[in-house]
Amino acid sequence: ALPVWVVEDHQDVLPFIYRAIGSKHLPASNISFVHLDSHPDLLIPVNMPADTVFDKEALFSELSIENWIMPAVYAGHISQVVWLHPPWAQQISEGKHHFLVGKDLSTTTIRVTGTDHYFLSDGLYVPADQLENQKPLNLHVILINPTEASSSQEENGEVASAKRLKLNTDDTASTASASSSVAPGDLDHSTPSLKKKEVQNASAPNKAETLSECSASSSFSECPIREVVKDVCQVLQKGEAYVLDIDLDFFSVKNPFKEMYTQTEYGLLQELYNFKKPHRNATEEGLLDCVENRVHQLEDLEAAFADLCDSDDEETLQKWASYPGMKPLVQLVHSLKTRMESPDYEMVHQAGLTCDYMELPHHVSTEEEIEGLIQSIKVLLKDMPKPTLVTVARSSLDDYCPSEQVDIIQERVLSLLGSVYGALDVHLDYSSTASS
Repeated sequence: ALPVWVVEDHQDVLPFIYRAIGSKHLPASNISFVHLDSHPDLLIPVNMPADTVFDKEALFSELSIENWIMPAVYAGHISQVVWLHPPWAQQISEGKHHFLVGKDLSTTTIRVTGTDHYFLSDGLYVPADQLENQKPLNLHVILINPTEASSSQEENGEVASAKRLKLNTDDTASTASASSSVAPGDLDHSTPSLKKKEVQNASAPNKAETLSECSASSSFSECPIREVVKDVCQVLQKGEAYVLDIDLDFFSVKNPFKEMYTQTEYGLLQELYNFKKPHRNATEEGLLDCVENRVHQLEDLEAAFADLCDSDDEETLQKWASYPGMKPLVQLVHSLKTRMESPDYEMVHQAGLTCDYMELPHHVSTEEEIEGLIQSIKVLLKDMPKPTLVTVARSSLDDYCPSEQVDIIQERVLSLLGSVYGALDVHLDYSSTASS
């Protein structure tokens, strides 16, 4: 039977992966990791010494939901990561990313040579010559679209592709991210819709080409999934074994911070924490400047909110507001204090950290959308080899996966796994009180 571990918080799957390595079910190195999630989870504990990864218990106590995969890469266990993401999650640009993960000589923390905004905005980039104990990582970012429920067997591939394109014309986000010519990271949020339309039309021709190559017999909405299968299988061939990892928020996701703060407050957080992107063709020096500025900005904000935890009187507030870029702090704190007795400033800072270059994904799915994604994943898994281990995270207590949907989604996912793989050995490793 295939072992399936179901946990609440996503970082809690790592001990089960380590246990499988210890019992020789998984190899100690060159593992491929297939990760279905509305979030990449590929950040790094910013101040954790790299050597912590060699002390399991110390490591597990340092991890949180957004940063538990990379330490296992640095430890030498995982060499390939495939992030399969739904259309509303575009934190890392589509396609292949090859970079190094290593120990920063100056700070002894784990850092990367990856230059995507995702890494830069957290201050995680360093040039290769500053890293020791380097581990190469192949990261593949691949979009999964829901399968249309109405898809019938089409006789003609050409008709099918035309129809598929028509379906996609309103859906600028997914079209843009599927296009090879435009990285989602480059689509600025303030782009007027006209601009987006151009982007979308530019990407239409190559979309038609790939679709018309699909065999005439397969139903049109499965064509792109067949392409994904090829890509994923190529990656898996490089590894010794693979872990299938599913966050239930892949199917439906909330940005929990949106419900904690007013629109105005959220806007002020975005101003305060805004990440100033480097130039498109930035040199190494430009990237280092960008990271240095970002690290200082985040350190100042962290210090300011730590200070406000001790005392949020007007004097403290004005002191911090005089720092460059910190002016919105005054309006933010005043607004929070009118709404609550003593604001949780640590939480405010955590919320701010998610407002860097793009908002956290927020898309509460309809039943049809959930079903469409389940169908896409089913097609995908049927054509992939069987994983050694499956890990599942509910992510519902912190409200990323809507609590009113999580049990239904979990049931659908477990039944999907059963229909594809047969006998499962399911371990529910979360307290039953939590799910009520």
